[in-house]
Formats: sequence, C-alpha cells, structure tokens
Amino acid sequence: MILRYLGTAAAEGWPALFCTCEPCRRARAAGGRNIRTRSQAIIDDRLLIDFPADTYMHILNNNIDLANIRHCVITHDHMDHLYAPELRMRDGVFAHVDGPPLTVYGTRPAAAKVDQAAQHGQEESSTRFQSMLVTPFEPFMAAGLTITPLPANHDPKCEPVIYLIADGSQTILYAHDTGYFPDETWRYLTDKHPHLDLVSLDCTTIHEFCRDGHMGLSTVREVVDRLRQIGCVDDGTRLVLNHFSHNGGAIYDELLADAHAAGFEVAYDGMAVDLGPAERGADGRGVGLLG
Repeated sequence: MILRYLGTAAAEGWPALFCTCEPCRRARAAGGRNIRTRSQAIIDDRLLIDFPADTYMHILNNNIDLANIRHCVITHDHMDHLYAPELRMRDGVFAHVDGPPLTVYGTRPAAAKVDQAAQHGQEESSTRFQSMLVTPFEPFMAAGLTITPLPANHDPKCEPVIYLIADGSQTILYAHDTGYFPDETWRYLTDKHPHLDLVSLDCTTIHEFCRDGHMGLSTVREVVDRLRQIGCVDDGTRLVLNHFSHNGGAIYDELLADAHAAGFEVAYDGMAVDLGPAERGADGRGVGLLG
C-alpha cells in the first residue's frame, strides 16, 4: 500500500488563516514542507481519508482524478475533516461524471451531514454521493480494503473513530484526531494484536503535553511503547507524526531532528509512504518516499 499525505495541519492550517504568531511567521518565511494544509490522505489513489475544504487544492497539487474515486472514510464530522457542502460539487450541473456514486463512510454525525448535503442538492444528488454508516469494531470492505473503525479519544459528540486499514498483506493504523486511545480501543488491539506496517499518529500539540483530544510527542511515544508491548509494532513498522497545529510551535524544519531521534518520520503535504520494499538511507532507516 501507498499512503499519501495530502494535507498535514490541524483545523487552522499552518500558517493559520488569520494568524500572525511567530510559528506562522517562521513557516511563511521558510516555505516548502513547513506550509501545511488541512489534514487529508489517500491510499493507493483509491481510498480518501477525510474530506476538508482543502480537497480541491489537494487534487490539483497531487494530480488526483477525484471523479474516479468511489470511497471516502471520515474520522469525525468537524469541518476540517468533513466539509460536506463541497460534496454537492458532484451534482450534475457542477460535474459531468459517470458510474457509481461516491460513498462516504462515517459514524452517525458524519453520515447525517452527508445526507443533509444530498437533501439540499439537486434531485440526482443521491446518485452522485451517498453516506454509509460505520460502527466501531465492525469491519467493512471499501476500495478492495478491509477497514475497521475504532473509537478515538476526541470530541465525543462527533463519535470520532480512527481506522485500521488492511489489504490482506499490510495494515495501516490511521489515528487522527485522537488523544491517548480509549480503553476499549486498547482492549481490541490487545485481543487482535494486528501487525501494523504503518502507524500514523496525531501530534497536534508537538512538544506541548496533551493526552486528551489530541497528542504531543510525549504521548505519541507512550502509545507506540504500548503498541510494541502488545505485539502490534516492531522494528519494521513505519512510525509517522501528522496533524500539526501552529500552537505546537515547531515548524517542520525545527521538529525533524527530535522526531527522528525518537524513531518517527514527520509528515508533510504531498509525502507518500510506500510500504513495499524500501530503499535504505545512510542511517539504515527505510526511505520509501515517493513525494
């Protein structure tokens, strides 16, 4: 599998939309990988993860044919992860597409927003996009992948989930937005102990301590240690930090050394992680980056 990070920021982007703080000033000045749009990812160019308002920019920057993508999973219904009105751009007057609708998978709050967007669209909206309700711990198939939602530690009104995504030989844990995992999620992982080839972890607060709602680097280390103890993570697992807020202070260039010292890669917009055979860098770490 190949996971491509289309956007890697928290809700405000980085530099944040209206912000003049010092970390935003540094990001603007440094440019490149320090510029972050709202979080979104895609697996094998066939499964979208989340649907923020920056989706249009993401498909242009990454040369993605969105008309041919039929499946999108949503972590939760906050607008930086689900901007449902934009789905109406799949209506007939805005888009000339053939084939089945785009299916958007999510828990009840997310599914309700997708349904509401369809109701306010044109008559054919239901033939252009539709919701599919997901339930924690119940696997489903989409885009040829087995996807298992697990409860997240985030705003409970959203019924947030993180996702295990497997293709039969490799498994990804995509864990955004979440703090230290809930007990029920730990029980599931302990019982099933799937081998994880890639773990993508929320690091919104970066060096600031945070355990609930989001995580910083210290809590991320704690999560990985526990995943290792229960047999889900080994030395071959790719560990990636993602979903960063300017409130965390450290731009990409400033975080890189500390993250690498702790065994983590730092996601940036457009970065692709190829879980196939990876080229080895001078330090012996797997590279496997396409973008």
